[in-house]
Amino acid sequence: MNANLLSRITINIEQCGGKPCIRNMRIRVSDVLDLLANGISPEQIVTDELPDLELQDIYACFAFASAKLNHPILQAA
Repeated sequence: MNANLLSRITINIEQCGGKPCIRNMRIRVSDVLDLLANGISPEQIVTDELPDLELQDIYACFAFASAKLNHPILQAA
């Protein structure tokens, strides 16, 4: 996992309800993932939808989502 990418994702309990955001902006990781899920390309996101973002921010969202989905799950026996 690229630590530089993940450092772009910030969590502040006083901002956006404590949801993961990008570089302390009020742009949530889930906002970016929703745009991607709706067929908007990373290039379109940084050019048209959220021009305050950089392509590295989009890649950071991928890395963050992957890390969250790839955690061990403990089950009671």
